[in-house]
Amino acid sequence: MNLTEFNQSDRCEHFSCPERSVSPAVYILLYVCSAAVVLLTVCGNLLVIISVFHFKQLHTPTNMLVLSLAVSDFLVGSFVMPSMFIWTIESCWIIGRGFCICFLVISGFITTSSIYNIALIAVDRYSALSNPFFYTTTISKRLICIVIYFNWSVCLVYNTAVFFFNGSFTSSVMCPGECYLFMNEVSSIIDLIYSCIFPLSVIIILYTMVFVIAKKHATAIRELKNHTRPKTLKISSQSMKSERKAAKVLGILVSVFLVCLIPYFIYSLLGGVIELQTETLPKVLVIIHLNSTINPFIYALFYPWFRRCIQLIITLQIFQPDSALINVLS
Repeated sequence: MNLTEFNQSDRCEHFSCPERSVSPAVYILLYVCSAAVVLLTVCGNLLVIISVFHFKQLHTPTNMLVLSLAVSDFLVGSFVMPSMFIWTIESCWIIGRGFCICFLVISGFITTSSIYNIALIAVDRYSALSNPFFYTTTISKRLICIVIYFNWSVCLVYNTAVFFFNGSFTSSVMCPGECYLFMNEVSSIIDLIYSCIFPLSVIIILYTMVFVIAKKHATAIRELKNHTRPKTLKISSQSMKSERKAAKVLGILVSVFLVCLIPYFIYSLLGGVIELQTETLPKVLVIIHLNSTINPFIYALFYPWFRRCIQLIITLQIFQPDSALINVLS
């Protein structure tokens, strides 16, 4: 989430804060709507976290990745969105230099973690569909947890290094209304490849292959109906349909994420080619982070177990003895 280096002498002029042109009523409405979005993001993802963490039946490798994504989305709603909405509504950074540095570090870390969580979900679905025997015998919950810890650690180290090795991190020049990390061309290219091009390529390529495999599974199920005994048919078709449904739901999750990420991806690619107003960056980042609000609604819409979990959580049944063993998949 960074910008290419600007001419130092032009920075203060470039980042002058515009006067607010909206009426007080609209201004208040924007803040109320922003608070509602933050609340939905935090509460929605907290429900996902509690559901997967509490109910033992949901402790599967795929759901561990869903849990990791929900944690990153929860952190977005808790620590990134409030400052982002203030920045967007005010069209100016008014919170101060120290908080700006914290915001940039946390935002970059959480956002890249989310992107790589989505990429890991794509890898997981491709592995499950392309080689089911290998997946069931090799991919365990413990292995996925190790991968998740490694992903978060690498993202933390990378984003800390990006901010530490760029001069603007410790620069004494701070113009009113500015909250940007200015990077040289080499750092910008590395960041673009690491944060966007590589994970997006993995996501798009693997999910294209996933849908090809899912289509082959549908053909195989039709053939089983004609040549297989009913009992064997039931077991085989249910297994295939279960994997295809999981791939479909997570495919929708990935597709929504890509749609939300495209504006920033275009902004990053064209930023060095044509002159774009840097005031548009907060609005572009808001679109990315709205994905964190949408994800729980995708789970609620397509996962019956999540709706069942919400019911159990809201009615406080999770505090009953042995509630973690409740069958939420029935």
